[in-house]
Amino acid sequence: MRELVYALLILTVVCTIVLLVLLWGLRRRGVSVLRTKFGLTLVFDSLTEDKTPVRLLNVNGTFQSVSYIPHDLRFELACEYHRAMASIIEGLVRARGCSPDRPLRVMVMGGGGYSLPKYLAAYVPATRVDVVEVDPAITALARGQFFLDACLEETGAEKDGRIRLVNDDAWGFIRAAADPYDVIVNDAFSGRRPLGPLTTDEGARVVREHLAEDGVYLANVRCACEGRGARTLREVEQAFGRKFAHVGYVPEWPDRTEKPGNNVIVASDAEVAVPEGTVRVQ
Repeated sequence: MRELVYALLILTVVCTIVLLVLLWGLRRRGVSVLRTKFGLTLVFDSLTEDKTPVRLLNVNGTFQSVSYIPHDLRFELACEYHRAMASIIEGLVRARGCSPDRPLRVMVMGGGGYSLPKYLAAYVPATRVDVVEVDPAITALARGQFFLDACLEETGAEKDGRIRLVNDDAWGFIRAAADPYDVIVNDAFSGRRPLGPLTTDEGARVVREHLAEDGVYLANVRCACEGRGARTLREVEQAFGRKFAHVGYVPEWPDRTEKPGNNVIVASDAEVAVPEGTVRVQ
């Protein structure tokens, strides 16, 4: 028995040393390592195919955000699915004649690196955005390393009320919301399964109840569009198809439908201008 205890102690010490060496090696390579609500979180810099410097956020093995690093690009959108969401929101602003005095009310569920909120604050002043992130550590990280504070300072969006940052559970927050939103964006996900009742009838009902009559729901659904890996997308289509007149999705990989990607679900009772290549489900 004593030999077993000694063996376990030695194994614990060895594992601890190995972990410390690994963390030291990551930091030597410029990788920030910290623990957040959903697991080990890594922040590191890389280059795009055209050699543009970017910063990436990886939580528990899943990439959750990317930001350009050059000063003139920091508030631009690096992900295709965010560009699709922004395109739809900007189309709504134009179609409805929104202005800073009559803004489009947007809720973003899930902050991450705050890519979409930063873009709206910097380039779409006719929006008023509530961002709900459950983990204060992620928000603190975004403020410093993903240029969120720089965006808020340069645009004045937080001071003038165009953006509000909330650390809370997004589904609890939306259930308690007193006023409807024109757009609800669900960008909260963890691994291969989305956070919250995204795929359920209950989730669709809650979203519909808190959208304006002609409101739009946008969600990042990470999976394949066809084949065995498309189950989550089919579940979302069915659940929201029972609550909304129009449902479709913008595929990240339209020519490789069995490859997992960040696909944008679009659901509304109104006709909405959508990006080219959108697949209309109903």
